[in-house]
Amino acid sequence: MNQTTTTTPLVIGLTGGIGSGKTTVANGFAALGIELVDADQVARELVQPNSPALAHIVAHFGAEVLQADGQLDRAALRSRVFSQPAAKEWLNQLLHPLIRQEMQRQLASARSPYVLFVAPLLLENQLQDRVDRVLVVDIPEPLQLQRTLQRDGGSEQQIAAIMAAQISRTERLAAADDVIDNSAAPEQLSARIAQLHRDYLQLANQRAFKKP
Repeated sequence: MNQTTTTTPLVIGLTGGIGSGKTTVANGFAALGIELVDADQVARELVQPNSPALAHIVAHFGAEVLQADGQLDRAALRSRVFSQPAAKEWLNQLLHPLIRQEMQRQLASARSPYVLFVAPLLLENQLQDRVDRVLVVDIPEPLQLQRTLQRDGGSEQQIAAIMAAQISRTERLAAADDVIDNSAAPEQLSARIAQLHRDYLQLANQRAFKKP
């Protein structure tokens, strides 16, 4: 993978399909003292009430995309852009540069030996050039469907549609530098996280040593 700038610590990009257990894995690294930058959290923060981005969204789509408390009504916004490619493109052009700028700021300010960049759509949005290594959380697709149903409810058809819209499991694994099999027992997951943590610390130390 391409190297990030020397002002940014070693960045590990964490991704995986829906229901694969990315949050569980990220929390495992956080418990070892590693800072997280969560792309979804950055996106949520940028559209908080009274933010410039939210004001632009309301001006474009109307007040019906707001909840009574002034928060963005994400379901209403999704319904507006789902079947309107032009509306989706407008929204992406507004938010994506802001999200990338804030993500880069948070990555550059991280103070742990390396930083975990949690991005469900890391590969779909072609953000792998922003990280030093791609870490994929992987489970078989039937288990992916089962776990997502247990977590979120909904229908198999809805979840299958989300899975189909994401990059395929084969493509995701082909882009991985490291893989965590999250279909194993919890103790095996903890052992794998600890092993990768040691590997990433070593890489971070080598990187720091090579800096001018």
